[in-house]
Amino acid sequence: MLWTAALVRHFPELAEELAPGRRSPAGTGPAGERRPGVGDAELLRQERREALLLEQRHGLAVPGHGAAPIRLHVSDCIRDVTDGVVELEEAVCARLGLPRPPRAGVTDRLRRVAGLLDGIAAHPDLARHVRDEVRRMARRCARTLGEAESVVRVAGRCPWCDSVSLRAFPDRRAVLCVNPACVCVDPACGCQDDPAYRHLWREDAWRELAEASGARTEEIEAAMDDTEETAC
Repeated sequence: MLWTAALVRHFPELAEELAPGRRSPAGTGPAGERRPGVGDAELLRQERREALLLEQRHGLAVPGHGAAPIRLHVSDCIRDVTDGVVELEEAVCARLGLPRPPRAGVTDRLRRVAGLLDGIAAHPDLARHVRDEVRRMARRCARTLGEAESVVRVAGRCPWCDSVSLRAFPDRRAVLCVNPACVCVDPACGCQDDPAYRHLWREDAWRELAEASGARTEEIEAAMDDTEETAC
């Protein structure tokens, strides 16, 4: 659910990143971009085709698009996420014995998948696949947007591995143990079978975590409002 919420939030922002800033009257942008020459004509035609394709397939119009080139790495990310979400929802519906989902935008499809999480959880292999795919796409969106996730240290020791590795992740509204060797005893937790997964405590478990770790609930809540990124 946390990765789905992040993807729903970030995906629409890709359209804003698709086109660079307007060029100056002299033909150079803020970074001194040169005016396109004769050899750039084919590239511009390709970029215009990309913009049209994005609007037709994904409903994402490039803001102020004209002669300015679009960022092809951003359009690649949009296509990857769009195709990935469509395939993921269709796979979930097929596995759960549901009708093929109707066409919709990426955010609407993600919300429909989120509404099926209880049914998905009954199939551990499907749940792992959904988790891994949504996480992959959310991370790609964040990298394309140039975002670095805020991380705030939390006092106390992890109840599972006893290391001082508790960190607050404000964007996710969750506390994670960042120790790669940490494994809890919950057989349903992703840390059991996924080396990239970290045990986490959502907001409704912060008080229990504080009691078990020696941290204070007030400190955890304050960390969630801290926007300054710190080292892990």
